[in-house]
Amino acid sequence: MPAKRRRAEKAAPVQPPAPALPGSISPKPASSRAARAAERRQAIIEAALDEFIARGYAATRLDDVASRAGVAKGTIYLHFADKETLFQELVRTALVPLIGRLAAPPPPGGSVRAALENFAQTFAREVVSTRRGDILRLIVAEGARFPSVADFYYREVVSRGLAGMRALIELGIASGEIRNEGLAQFPQIVVSPVIVAVIWQGLFARHAPLDASEMFRVHLDLIFGERRAA
Repeated sequence: MPAKRRRAEKAAPVQPPAPALPGSISPKPASSRAARAAERRQAIIEAALDEFIARGYAATRLDDVASRAGVAKGTIYLHFADKETLFQELVRTALVPLIGRLAAPPPPGGSVRAALENFAQTFAREVVSTRRGDILRLIVAEGARFPSVADFYYREVVSRGLAGMRALIELGIASGEIRNEGLAQFPQIVVSPVIVAVIWQGLFARHAPLDASEMFRVHLDLIFGERRAA
């Protein structure tokens, strides 16, 4: 082969690979499909939250959820069996992850009172005046009419919250911060101000705004005794 021809062949540009044929299988489309499915699922959950808050549990229809989410009603059934299952997932998404943080034990050397003050501040900031608070108000308003919904909320949210609160109280009793040992039997007493704050926010805040954090601080004064200025 002549030298000039060999040099020409070596200098020829490398051709890009041929484009994939229509219908060819690639891992990326599968990944894209999974991402789109996850986006649709999240859109359905967010639309359901809007509908439940606006209409209440009883009046919310999956047709309206689908319309708000921009999907066909049948798409909802690809992810959720029925309205109750959708509401349960909404609770798991919006509230369950928060419960572990709310009743977290104090760090080494920290006080139980400080942990409870952090609980109150977090609850006031992330629940009372937010859509999480709207979910809680919905449970209070309609839970008696839908026992399975109330039962689910108790298992997933209330029982976990009370268990964490009881553990904090017992830690406070063991350290001597809390003198009334009977409080461990009724952790509801400790959390009652935040429940009052949620209900108050929904019914009366426009008439008399409530400082939930300050109310809880006064409540803690009753439990621990007033702090003395240094």
